[in-house]
Amino acid sequence: MRSIPEMLDELQQRAGKDEKLRQELLKTRQEANPLSAFCKKCRESGYEIYEMELINAGEAFYAEMKRSTNGGGENSPVLEGEDDFYELFFAGLEQIKN
Repeated sequence: MRSIPEMLDELQQRAGKDEKLRQELLKTRQEANPLSAFCKKCRESGYEIYEMELINAGEAFYAEMKRSTNGGGENSPVLEGEDDFYELFFAGLEQIKN
């Protein structure tokens, strides 16, 4: 079973080669519930990504990073945005120019 980051990476690469898919993914951000629309488009594209799994994957990744830095104590550096795979996906997608 592929992880959420692996699926997002593969989808982002695919969207980089397919302008129609890229535009469809970007358009999900304009929906009333953008996260749900995005996950629905992921599933339509063959990637079993659901809202809570996407959120949990980001939070789990952030927790692992936090624990691995300086013992995970209060002096660990703040990792801004590292827990939001959804936003990171779109940041990368918006940089792709076809």
